[in-house]
Amino acid sequence: MLPVDMVPLSVLELGRVRQDGTRGQALDEARRLARHVEALGYRRIWVAEHHNMPGVTTAATSVVLAHLAAGTTTIRVGAGGIMLPNHAPYVIAEQFGTLATLFPGRVDLGVGRAPGTDQQTLAALRRLPTDAEHFPQDVLELQAFLAPVEPGQRIEAVPGSGTDVPIYILGSSLFGAQLAAELGLPFAFASHFSPQQLDAALAIYRGRFKPSPQLAEPYAMVGVNVIAAGSDAEARRLATSQQMSFTNILRGARTLSPPPIDDIETYWQPHERFRAQQMLACSVVGSVDTVRRGLHALLERTRADELVVVSDVYDFETRLRSYTLIADAAAAPSP
Repeated sequence: MLPVDMVPLSVLELGRVRQDGTRGQALDEARRLARHVEALGYRRIWVAEHHNMPGVTTAATSVVLAHLAAGTTTIRVGAGGIMLPNHAPYVIAEQFGTLATLFPGRVDLGVGRAPGTDQQTLAALRRLPTDAEHFPQDVLELQAFLAPVEPGQRIEAVPGSGTDVPIYILGSSLFGAQLAAELGLPFAFASHFSPQQLDAALAIYRGRFKPSPQLAEPYAMVGVNVIAAGSDAEARRLATSQQMSFTNILRGARTLSPPPIDDIETYWQPHERFRAQQMLACSVVGSVDTVRRGLHALLERTRADELVVVSDVYDFETRLRSYTLIADAAAAPSP
């Protein structure tokens, strides 16, 4: 087992809008965060496509990535991910080919098959629920448009062709694991919000993996919620913002990110607590020592090749500090 400091840390960013903040501020803070984690040695920062969510500003994913990439120099930027059934693969090849042309060697393209929204918003996107059934074929088509042009090829993604932007399969179920293994692509499991099938998905992915031109051996990335602070008690209080956000999702409420509270038990009902804690089961919350032990335990369990960290902290400066302390925890000696 590799110690944490031998396993890359990356970041998933949603451009969260706080109750006392603005959308522009959220996007500016995402860029500042990218610079901050770049200086700390994080490998990549990804943003996710979500629609019709007032608290999330990364719907126009490729545009946000250009914003982050222009403000940094070395960290990889990418989608975590593009919900491919919402788009024509050709358009995504053009968008990410443009990013790869502007920022060569720094762009990743994670793709998933979920719509990333509700059925009414899906209709506003002019998509059908059945579009997800074509996801495997769409991935192959996307790969073809990003590859060098073949003789006689009549339709070319410009920019895009020949960029070979690396594709990652995202998933929260066994389907994504099976597809990533069949296509020989890296696999990122969304255990930061749906951890129930994490172990089974990783076993399937590694057991069925077929080498490809992009990847010779399995490469598994695991999403994890991590909130680090000066003490366990402080971190637990900071974590109430995320707990309330998940509770609001269960209530069908799309809200802005709420400030932390002293006692989360006054906010949720027992059944909400049960469901929210299920969704947040893959979380590490505490001091540097607690986070270090938690990350080691997660790596011992999953043998992940990379951890993708979500640190959903309300106050921005405190969130920057959380990512700093997480890096400190990862660099600490093994227990």
